[in-house]
Amino acid sequence: MKPNYWNKGKLYLSNNDKILKNIIQNYPKEYLSINNNYYHCLINSIIGQQISVSAANSIKNRFFSLNSKINPKNVLKIRNNSLIKVGLSKQKINYIKNISNFFINNKNFINQIQTYDENEIKNKLIQIKGIGPWTVDMFLIFGLGKSNVFPRGDLGFVKAISISYNKKLPISENFLKKLYNKWSPYNTIATWYLWRSLDPLPVSY
Repeated sequence: MKPNYWNKGKLYLSNNDKILKNIIQNYPKEYLSINNNYYHCLINSIIGQQISVSAANSIKNRFFSLNSKINPKNVLKIRNNSLIKVGLSKQKINYIKNISNFFINNKNFINQIQTYDENEIKNKLIQIKGIGPWTVDMFLIFGLGKSNVFPRGDLGFVKAISISYNKKLPISENFLKKLYNKWSPYNTIATWYLWRSLDPLPVSY
């Protein structure tokens, strides 16, 4: 599902950042796709940790073919050997099971998650072993559709900034703050297009 802020945000960024404008023009019909299934979104984020977009997509396809209904209860019933065969590490299997248990035990929080502010959501999700700031950022972007997420811990995002803005790594905190302020309140859109400038496939979780 396309975010309702997308078209307005694209125009805003194009008017405020010439470099981003050129990137945006390269992908006129593409956009971030929101995944309203919060469980699937978090699972996809775990699968996508520290691997390429194409590798993550391959594992996701195999994982979701394990059961016609991928939900917390069904995933907990899948044997570890089956999960390893689809390409998941033992560590990621544990993380996925932790998320599954969290969804089973925190139904009220999940059902009302849109009523919480971003810090409350971060503080709650970060308690799940396997979920850190990066995974929370991906969930805010792709699950909850937040418009102003700046995932400074994402290596691809930082690499894309380095290439597009001709900045040597590590990029200074001062420059990152300048970009954040320039792109606000649409940092999510800027992030997505910078990812897109690197990857042959759109990022999705």
